[in-house]
Amino acid sequence: MIDEPDDLLRALEAALFAAEGPMSPAELMTVIGADGLGDALPRLAALYAGRGIELVERGGRWHFQTAADLAHILRRTREEPRKLSRAGIETLAIIAYHEPVSRAEIEAIRGVQISKGTLDVLLEASWIRPAGRRETPGRPLLYATTPSFLTHFGLSSRRDLPGIADLKAAGLLDPVDLAFEQYQMETGSDSEEEE
Repeated sequence: MIDEPDDLLRALEAALFAAEGPMSPAELMTVIGADGLGDALPRLAALYAGRGIELVERGGRWHFQTAADLAHILRRTREEPRKLSRAGIETLAIIAYHEPVSRAEIEAIRGVQISKGTLDVLLEASWIRPAGRRETPGRPLLYATTPSFLTHFGLSSRRDLPGIADLKAAGLLDPVDLAFEQYQMETGSDSEEEE
């Protein structure tokens, strides 16, 4: 049992340092045998603020990471990762914005078939995971993002994904889509007419 506030911080620090991946507050309480954490995690994060490593929370899970401004130092020692293909980026974006989503739904949104290899790369990177099956004929497998996706892209939750206004402001939307959207606003028509 941990009685002193400093003992709680030390126990949390040890558990997070030894953990193989990010941990939720509930997992931390189980590991260190505490009844509650109170504000211990934010206090521990404040102690590490501005240091070479930081304690961060992503998607309700806590972990230590190298300070972002020092990451360039470690890049020299790490193997250069493969770049994600355009199809992989599009597929990951569709899953992130529409999860849970089936392969057929991804293909319908992209307008082209998706290779199994694209999904395999995203699964291998632990950015997506199987998220059950849709209750429709054929029971297609559904995909969703993972906490590793949030961590890799520096997001606390999916709510941190840029919205349509942010994407327009950055010039990242297809000009054809923008023209079609403008046409819809001018004519007052919906994208699909009701039958």
